[in-house]
Amino acid sequence: MSTATIAKPQAKQPGKRRRMSLPVLLLIIAGVLVLTSIVRLISGADGITSTGQMSTALRLAVPIGLAGLGGLWAERAGVVNIGLEGMMILGTWFGAWAGYQWGPWTGVAFGIIGGALGGVLHAVATVTFKVNHIVSGVALNILALGTTRYLSKFTFEDAPQGSSKQSPPIESLGTFDIPGLSSWLETLNGKHWFLVSDIAGLVGGLVTNLSPLTVVAVALVPATWWVLWRTAFGLRLRSCGENPVAAESLGVNVYKYKYIAVIVSGGFAGLGGAFLSIVASNVYLDGQTAGRGYIGLAAMIFGNWMPGGLALGAGLFGYTDSLNLRGGTTNVHALILLLAILLVFGAAYLAWQKKYVSAGVTLVISAVMFLWYTSVDEVPRQVVSAAPYLVTLLVLSLSAQRLRMPKADGLPYYKGQGK
Repeated sequence: MSTATIAKPQAKQPGKRRRMSLPVLLLIIAGVLVLTSIVRLISGADGITSTGQMSTALRLAVPIGLAGLGGLWAERAGVVNIGLEGMMILGTWFGAWAGYQWGPWTGVAFGIIGGALGGVLHAVATVTFKVNHIVSGVALNILALGTTRYLSKFTFEDAPQGSSKQSPPIESLGTFDIPGLSSWLETLNGKHWFLVSDIAGLVGGLVTNLSPLTVVAVALVPATWWVLWRTAFGLRLRSCGENPVAAESLGVNVYKYKYIAVIVSGGFAGLGGAFLSIVASNVYLDGQTAGRGYIGLAAMIFGNWMPGGLALGAGLFGYTDSLNLRGGTTNVHALILLLAILLVFGAAYLAWQKKYVSAGVTLVISAVMFLWYTSVDEVPRQVVSAAPYLVTLLVLSLSAQRLRMPKADGLPYYKGQGK
């Protein structure tokens, strides 16, 4: 097959959407903050922007974000990683197994190793043997789930305070606040002033009750951006996901970079799993990941395969997940009003784009949301539990038209195929 034949489907399409600029993005975020503050005053649901809510959201966003970073590394090299869930499962088990015996930081290291082992399996299947990436990922998820359940019977069942589905307690890594700033922001948040208290709650959640591993996880976002977009190594890795034939012609060992990317991907997912078992709950539990690997993949897609957008997506999904733990029914009821207002603005934007049918449908959905908000005082608990998954589907459906995946993502590559 010739290079021209391969490159043809990758030609730039006319009318391609431009990437959203940083000032526009900041303006949108500011507008959402103002609307959220208005909704808080109308509904009286002060918890939607409380420091405690934001702190919980950050803690729940970390494993999602780490899984998303794992997906980003793999897919930037051209390998679809549906196996993130399985790699996270391996990270939870390995992290707990080592953590309760030799300490939490050792558990973190073993969690990374466990996820990386899953990455090795996925890389061998997809890169070397050209197995369909989706099939390989699903098989890895099933294998990881079965393996950890089998191992738990021999490792945790006879351990003190352990069982076949739960590890013994793991020593905590500890938490800390930013001295002075944390307490001041919490006090300011308690004033419930318009916008000011909401911003204080948002920032306060980022500096209150922090785990050291949370700081490491947040730092990995800009570190990933720098490595992949500001180094020669990152350029070579991304070229393998865009045009591996051209990369090979320039001397890049495509197989090597794909292997590195997928193994690093597994390490990130394993770190997310270790966070769940060591920081989030201090024990390993069967089924602990609860689909966070898939949600992390959704966060990566929402972020358009970019670290910054991925972090925003992880924060959004972490926030909706935190509603299960803090005032869920009241807060979700208030967020229905916020969603209804946002849909009105969305309908106006679609009408401005002359997409009148889409605008009409969006306006109808907004009216249904307004009616739902006014007709009930609290939403059912089942809606709160389903909120993270509903938001995942909603966000992906609304952002689908602006996405641009790496051009060779998921395509099999054979060494020397461009010759």
